[in-house]
Amino acid sequence: MLSRLSLIFFVLVLTGCAQTAPQPKQTEMGNLLVPEPAPLSIRSQVAIARFGQILANSELTDDDKAQLHFQRGMLYDSVGLGGLAQFDYNRAIDFKPDMAEAYNSLGVHMVQQEQFSRAYEAFDSTLDLDPDYDFAFLNRGIALYYGGRPDLAVSDLATFADKAPEDPFRVLWAYFAEQKIAPDTARQTLSQRRQLLPVTHWATGLVDLFLGQQDEKALLDSLLHGITSEKELTDRLCEAYFYLGKYHEENDQPGVASNYFKFALSTNVYEYVEHRYARLELQRLRQNTVAD
Repeated sequence: MLSRLSLIFFVLVLTGCAQTAPQPKQTEMGNLLVPEPAPLSIRSQVAIARFGQILANSELTDDDKAQLHFQRGMLYDSVGLGGLAQFDYNRAIDFKPDMAEAYNSLGVHMVQQEQFSRAYEAFDSTLDLDPDYDFAFLNRGIALYYGGRPDLAVSDLATFADKAPEDPFRVLWAYFAEQKIAPDTARQTLSQRRQLLPVTHWATGLVDLFLGQQDEKALLDSLLHGITSEKELTDRLCEAYFYLGKYHEENDQPGVASNYFKFALSTNVYEYVEHRYARLELQRLRQNTVAD
């Protein structure tokens, strides 16, 4: 029978080779780097096919089937096949109703579809089964944030940020929720959290941007620092352009924000939080434009 460790090893073997490319060069579009969309991984596609073959084995236990469906669901997510990923997460739960990570992944899809009640239920189930599942705090906080309940989102996102205070991305998500409740207090808290961030992390510059301590041009100019492959650049641009979209959204520049969210989507880095919610941000900007 397949153990959990062997399943994870199988996925890593098939998907683990990092794609490298020549040192990227800056392409000017105004002051922007134009992202090269991440290619679909042949290894991931082969792994998906192989999982289908293994699942046809009638001797598998329910636990094996749950693990296989979950691992294949993650692969489907990585190549942008969200509907198939969601199906596999549901199947994993059918075979193993106490599978915390499957509820968490399913909840993320519910947020993307704006089915917030189902998302809350999924993340609550994750934390009931595994109270130390850190990313469930992030994901439930994001669900509450987009679901119009920032007062509840603050607690989850602050908890997530406090678990790794050196992570600029965690700090930013906590700020987004807090800013909806009390903008002045949120900025003060962001400034306090900034003191614990490493100056060597490129995304600390994003926090400085929101604090008004760095301008946008300087941030854009810094995006190539430390990059050694095209994949690293594409991943970084997915993150950077999403948060730049949030920055311009906060500053009442919906047109610029919209363009940044579109750039984030164009990277095809499907598994990143920033890519997952860039489309939701775009939908909300359009709705606000119609409402105005």
